[in-house]
Amino acid sequence: MVNLLKDKGTPLARQKFTWKDMVGKPLSKLDDDAFTRVRVILMNGVELDSVRTKQIAIRCNLEARAAISQIMRVEQHQATTINWLIGADHSPIETTIGYEQTAIEVTASVAQLEPDAYLAQGYRYALLEDFDHLYRYSALLDRLEGKDANNITQGYTDIVPARATLYHHRAPEHELLEPYGPDAALATKLHALTLTGGEYQTHDYYMNIGPIFADPLARQLYAEIASVESQHIVHYGSMLNPNESLLEKLVIGEACEVWNYAGCAAQETNPRLRAIWERFLDYELGHLQAAMQLFQQLERRDPAELLGDGKLPPFIEFSSQREFVRRVVETETQLRKNGTQFVDESEEGKSSLEYRAHINSEGSPSETISSTYSWMPGTELVRQKV
Repeated sequence: MVNLLKDKGTPLARQKFTWKDMVGKPLSKLDDDAFTRVRVILMNGVELDSVRTKQIAIRCNLEARAAISQIMRVEQHQATTINWLIGADHSPIETTIGYEQTAIEVTASVAQLEPDAYLAQGYRYALLEDFDHLYRYSALLDRLEGKDANNITQGYTDIVPARATLYHHRAPEHELLEPYGPDAALATKLHALTLTGGEYQTHDYYMNIGPIFADPLARQLYAEIASVESQHIVHYGSMLNPNESLLEKLVIGEACEVWNYAGCAAQETNPRLRAIWERFLDYELGHLQAAMQLFQQLERRDPAELLGDGKLPPFIEFSSQREFVRRVVETETQLRKNGTQFVDESEEGKSSLEYRAHINSEGSPSETISSTYSWMPGTELVRQKV
């Protein structure tokens, strides 16, 4: 078992790539298990968030920026290796379905692992919204390509409405949560950082591909859900303790990557991809060593303050969370936000009601796209003609 404090990994100086090394054979949407793609999407988000954080860090710390820049270059190449595993057999909407399945299954697992009851509620709350997004995008896939989203989800994830996207639009002050404190469990810190990175990449993907569509409703739907994903970045990002120092965040971030790669390597069914997860696990252990050295040198603190005994928390479970999600849909769909608290829909913050009324005043793309849609197995080729 990996130990964050003891395992050295691959030294940073030996972490090298070539272009062929980065751009290898992509996964297959038909032959690979859907959870292989879930792991790819998740780890791309984790890597890109790590790069993003380091880009801010080098603007804020003169003494640490050379070492941070070295780590960031390797992580750029790791992110490329992972992101390029999504192949040309996926249309942009099919990749979108994969993104939403990742959000649902990963968030559902994290919600069950999270030891802080309030933050676990936060995960369940946003889970219901990503679950509904999958339904809306499945309607779009049916409308534009005549395809069944189950070809991507492979039956692991239900395709039904939850808290309707129409109601996801909240005033900014009702998006925030109370952050975890300095004594929070390591698992709590890793969960929040992982989900923040995942929502960031989903938001950025939707912002980039939304404009490529010719269909006006598709363009509006991506605009609408990209806005919600931006809210989710705030939702999860506000869980992070804002009082952590820059180097604290660097150490926790590298530990987060180690934890995620170890979980992927332990559960991967594709041997070629398992080798990638194992290689990058060793690389991230090397990054963690560099981060801990900076933490010790510049802050004169022991990394054990942050990482405890170095043992990894339980991994995200890459398997269908259908029964858990169904229970959450049945019992928590009516919840809304008022400030940092979760309340019944009758107690929702007034400014959110006003914001929502205006932004939806000329119609709701997510409602329009699904107004005549109900998921069924197969495609239009197997439907009875009226």
